[in-house]
Amino acid sequence: MPPTPPGLRYERAGKVATVTLSRPERLNALTFDMYAGLRDLFAWLKTQAEPRVVVLTGEGRGFCSGGDVEDIIGNLLTMNRQQLGAFTKMTCDTVANMRECPQPIVGALNGIVAGAGAALALACDIRIGVPDAQIGFLFVKAGLSSADMGASHLLPRIVGLGRASELLLTGDFIYAATAERWGLYNRVVAPDRLMGEAMDLAAKIADGPARGIPASKRAIDKELAMPLAAALRYDARLQADLALHSDFREAHDAFKERRAPRFA
Repeated sequence: MPPTPPGLRYERAGKVATVTLSRPERLNALTFDMYAGLRDLFAWLKTQAEPRVVVLTGEGRGFCSGGDVEDIIGNLLTMNRQQLGAFTKMTCDTVANMRECPQPIVGALNGIVAGAGAALALACDIRIGVPDAQIGFLFVKAGLSSADMGASHLLPRIVGLGRASELLLTGDFIYAATAERWGLYNRVVAPDRLMGEAMDLAAKIADGPARGIPASKRAIDKELAMPLAAALRYDARLQADLALHSDFREAHDAFKERRAPRFA
């Protein structure tokens, strides 16, 4: 595993790993080192058979309040175009690695979800929030574009074009209940239930077929950009390949024997 910088913690228990943003005194605001650590960690996960699922959460009262004003924003004002490009590429590579890693990512949003934190939440496959997990894409309020860290690509695909436009063009926060109603959060739970719900869901997914689950994540991403005919061709090839794997026979045998399947 690549070394994790201060402010980032990685733990694994069996098939499930937990990545924790751990600067609670700053509502887990991201530093340059934390961005690089997340980018490298998810790049490393792309090469690993275990864990099968990742839970991404924050320590303390917030999930992530965005880029740290002192560590990042102030320094960006002194950078030239080449330096700025290197930084923005790093932030986008972080999201790319999250989407490309085969492990589904469950976001356990334990509090405020703002700016770059909202982009990290979007990069998760599933999001579970607490009632205080307001979410806002603040880039336009910083004098920048809403096209940051893939937000303009991912958000319309989750909540629809009109709602995404409202969030990205105003930079306003919405409450967790609204995020759930719009489909941005899969569910909202009490704070004392958050990690239990996230870990239970992660474990359920992790017990699925070793090839079928990452193949499903990859197909969801790839087929977003495909016309239907191409998606059907992709599905046909994928399912034929997976039907040759032992997990397919195991699922059939388990059904006949009335037991839970034991996938590879």
